[in-house]
Amino acid sequence: MLLRSSSGPGSGNGPSLPELHRRLKWVALVMFALFALLVGRLWQLQVMRGDSYYERTVSNVVKERYLPSVRGKILDSKGVALADNRPAFNIYATPKQLTDATRAELSRMLGLSDDELIKIDERLAVGQKRDPKNPVLILEDQGRDRAALVEQSLTKLPGIEVHHEPYRYYPQGDLAAHLVGYMTQMTSTEADRLTNQGYDPSELVGRYGLESAWENYLRGKKGIERFAVDARGQRLDDKTAAGLIAGERVVGAVPGANLVLTVDMELQKIAEKAVAHVAAAAVVIVEPKTGKIRALVSKPSFDPNVMTGHLTKAEETLLLSDPRKPFIDKALRASYPPGSVFKFVTALAALEDGQAAQDESIFCTGEYQLSKTTFKCNGTHGKLDLIGAIQHSCNVYFWELAQRIGLDRLAEEARMFGFGAPTNLGLNGDAGGRIPTKAWYEKDARYKVGFATNAATGQGDVEVTVLQMAMAYATLANGGTLFVPQVVERVEASDGRAIVRYEPKIARQVKVSADALDTWRRGMWKVTNEAGGTAFDHGHIDIVPVMGKTGTAEIRTRHKKEDEERDVEGYHPTRSHAWFAGWAPAEDPEIAIVVFVEHGGSGGRVAWPIAEEILEGYFTKIHPLAKPDAPVAAPKTAAKVLKR
Repeated sequence: MLLRSSSGPGSGNGPSLPELHRRLKWVALVMFALFALLVGRLWQLQVMRGDSYYERTVSNVVKERYLPSVRGKILDSKGVALADNRPAFNIYATPKQLTDATRAELSRMLGLSDDELIKIDERLAVGQKRDPKNPVLILEDQGRDRAALVEQSLTKLPGIEVHHEPYRYYPQGDLAAHLVGYMTQMTSTEADRLTNQGYDPSELVGRYGLESAWENYLRGKKGIERFAVDARGQRLDDKTAAGLIAGERVVGAVPGANLVLTVDMELQKIAEKAVAHVAAAAVVIVEPKTGKIRALVSKPSFDPNVMTGHLTKAEETLLLSDPRKPFIDKALRASYPPGSVFKFVTALAALEDGQAAQDESIFCTGEYQLSKTTFKCNGTHGKLDLIGAIQHSCNVYFWELAQRIGLDRLAEEARMFGFGAPTNLGLNGDAGGRIPTKAWYEKDARYKVGFATNAATGQGDVEVTVLQMAMAYATLANGGTLFVPQVVERVEASDGRAIVRYEPKIARQVKVSADALDTWRRGMWKVTNEAGGTAFDHGHIDIVPVMGKTGTAEIRTRHKKEDEERDVEGYHPTRSHAWFAGWAPAEDPEIAIVVFVEHGGSGGRVAWPIAEEILEGYFTKIHPLAKPDAPVAAPKTAAKVLKR
């Protein structure tokens, strides 16, 4: 049978032509809608958000790094550098790019120590917190060999960079280290605080001494370098990068300002050499006419070159465990009982109040009875007037004066000379010490008359700093002007232009009569220039006439056995402190000097010979004096004074 096809129109086996047209219209409508959405999205991406996406793209390609400024120098009064800069190789790492494998390869390549690896991890943690895309300093001041190894292997060390940068350097080593200070990288807390002030988290900051106190002047202003990198982080050439970098490609750094000090490095060397044989000491030398510090010694010390980025954990542990406390400035921050060098306070207060006279004699039997307490003198001196009591440092005489004037009058006179308050030098703590009063004692316990007895000879609860004592004796030397100590002469730009000059600043004029001051000066003369003087018996200077006073300050000991176990290099914590304070020349003083030997023993036997060596060095090597034709006589009158 023959079958007929039924696939034609109207057969019912497919869509009709009108239906097909309707479906095509819907397809076209959907295609148009999709095209419209695509055009809209392109409009949004390229026009509406184009700038934003461009900036985001550029930010992934264009990088910035700070260009370190050259830190200002610290110079002595003659231009000798105490802190300078030298070229160095610093290794940086970008936290986001640094992998464990890269860290391991860097460690293997350089043979890094455990201390160095710990340092790297700590610094990477700070950088990760701040901005993981910015390089952070992980190893500073690396040798040329290490730098070359890294630079030759940068393709195997993604995220690692080597920068040639200036690095802080201390050409005098540990000379005047407490004064100059050192630098370290900032902590994470400091980074949070200082980044807003223009610091980069990888920067070193002043940590101690002048480096810290004058940071704002010394640091200068960083520059910025902008550059482009490819997808692998490799730097593009300047021509390719030019179209991507907006603004200046390089903004130059501004050098920091230099500090010119009042300190003389030649005198500083003489002073430090003079205390080389003792375990712990401090020396302050100041100009009585200006208050300018000429030398400032604190021993033991440290090497700022080691402290600035090269201190190992073992070295740090050793320094921190040293009972002599090398990180404590013994001239400025630590305070001690002054012993007999403090007796001028008692003498002047009694003379000014009419409670003492130059020719009044008191008999010293070697002890002083007060209530039920017996105070032992340092000898049996017999009959002495006030000048003789100063010469022989008779405690009995001054204990008697203390009972006449009382503790509060002593405290009043002491504060007039700057004790009990910071000197306002503004370095390393600048402690105020302690000058007790009746009210001070009565806060915790009942006042006893013996407290004034102790204070009269610089014992008991009286504590002063070596700098305070130097400024006080400078005041005695110049006749009554208490200066604020000055250590910075001027601040100058890197090209030598003066930015700021500092003039001597007077703290106060001390009210002291010519007669009272003359009496004390006559006693000081006998201390250093006549037989029986507590200094003269241990040496005498022929080069220059010296006024001086020795002091031997007893200390409160805990358990003698415990203290003996802490002895280090001749450091004996059970011994008294040795003091010498004075000035030279006697009549027209150029320098006032205070020598302190911590737990050194007798002031006349230990501190005075050190002062003698320093004074001889100064007046032979730095400022030689013409030799007098005849022996110098004792002073007849005081220097200029301010009368009440």
